[in-house]
Amino acid sequence: MSAELAAAWTDRFGDEVTTEETFGGLAVGVPPEVWVEALTFARGELSCGFFDWLTGVDELAEGFAIVAHVYSLERRHHLLIRTRIPREAPVLPTATGVYRGANWHERETQEMFGVVFEGHPNPLPLLLPDGFEGHPLRKEFVLAARVAKPWPGAKEPGESGHGAPSRRRVRPPGVPEDWGPGAAPRKAAPDA
Repeated sequence: MSAELAAAWTDRFGDEVTTEETFGGLAVGVPPEVWVEALTFARGELSCGFFDWLTGVDELAEGFAIVAHVYSLERRHHLLIRTRIPREAPVLPTATGVYRGANWHERETQEMFGVVFEGHPNPLPLLLPDGFEGHPLRKEFVLAARVAKPWPGAKEPGESGHGAPSRRRVRPPGVPEDWGPGAAPRKAAPDA
């Protein structure tokens, strides 16, 4: 089945797409310019009427990969459709005109990665509290909850007051030295 699907993609898009056999289906890489066209092709020509999910992956210097999983109930095949957009301008057309179920997933991806889906009907924040700054699923985002607020209960051997001595406290990976309540105070700038 996957060879037949790969041939259909190549017949339709030529060298613009790449196909790869994956566990349980076919992964198709498309350029961002044909993102909506590729989703429309999957739905209309390949009977993939079931939209499962859409998400982003931070690939650092390579940009962001946007991946959608769709499924054909009639033909019983899975497709992963993916594209890559640049980090400097993370913009992609919305898929909500093809799959209404993409609405929530695009809102989440916009909020967590900072990817803008042009033409989205309701790009309001979905998960984070009002006033939240940053995009928590970007790799440069500092995940430092244990530095900012102590975790209730014992976290390391010896912290419960019983048993083995405590280990040296280690700052979580990616947390700058001058961050959090235990950070050394910053020196004041000299008066000029």
